[in-house]
Amino acid sequence: MPNIPTVTKNLLIINILAFIAMQVLRQVAGIDLNDLCGLHFFMASNFHIYQLVTYMFMHGGWEHIILNMFMLWMFGAVVEHVWGAKKFLFYYIFCGIGAGIMQEIAQFFWVYYMLNGQQPLAISESFSVMQQLSVQLDGLTTVGASGAIYALLLAFGMLFPEQKMFIIPIPIPIKAKWMILGSIAVELFSAMATPGDNVAHLAHLGGMVFGFFLIRYWRSHPGSEYATNGGTQFFNDLKSKWDRHAHRRDGGASSAHDSGNPDWQYNADKKATQEETDRILDKIRKSGYDSLTKEEKQTLFDQSKK
Repeated sequence: MPNIPTVTKNLLIINILAFIAMQVLRQVAGIDLNDLCGLHFFMASNFHIYQLVTYMFMHGGWEHIILNMFMLWMFGAVVEHVWGAKKFLFYYIFCGIGAGIMQEIAQFFWVYYMLNGQQPLAISESFSVMQQLSVQLDGLTTVGASGAIYALLLAFGMLFPEQKMFIIPIPIPIKAKWMILGSIAVELFSAMATPGDNVAHLAHLGGMVFGFFLIRYWRSHPGSEYATNGGTQFFNDLKSKWDRHAHRRDGGASSAHDSGNPDWQYNADKKATQEETDRILDKIRKSGYDSLTKEEKQTLFDQSKK
């Protein structure tokens, strides 16, 4: 946990605490937090606008929260390191809300087609019918961080499209860009083939859609507060920090050598190591992390621990 960036760590803690509170209150007091904070269909009697945010912190069961928190830890930590806390949190909440809105739209058309199948009616007429059925529609409730999590998956793939990953049960590494396309295809197929499986597939896709357009907006407006340059700023900042540290460490190297100070060799070695680190970082920016040799990766790893 100490190595997880701040926002990702706090999101993990909040989700876990909310899940524990949901379990305890349900057993002890008969209060269902998923009913209070889950996202109800907007035509249902228990719908409230704040649920577009709170539903992201509710989960249906242990398997649901474990999978979501694992993906949040795996992708959220990397994306937050690249973007920073403020931008990462904005993206997470924005895409989570977007996923909720997409789910609401999908539920509206699902209810409309159900009603239209019983008795033909215009879309405008369906609102009044749904209003009369508002209590019955309370059962349409969405919970989970999956929409925001899938948006993080998309962000990782757009930041590091060539990064190879292992996905169980596929025995070979797959590039992130293909993983993203595969996830979209699976969610689309699942939404059409298994509409009653109690999984909000369109919310997953909604989070990715909102994330895609937000990232495209940032890239087309480089002067904006949350502009991104494809993740290379992360490595630029890392290089700048090492440059500053090297400057402070080696500032007196020349004078020490001229005065016969025995530490000059140590400082010279430090300078050579720094130059090698700079070369490796430049290579990452130009060709990606996978282009490094085994020795270069080890050098970068050793330097990161100092």
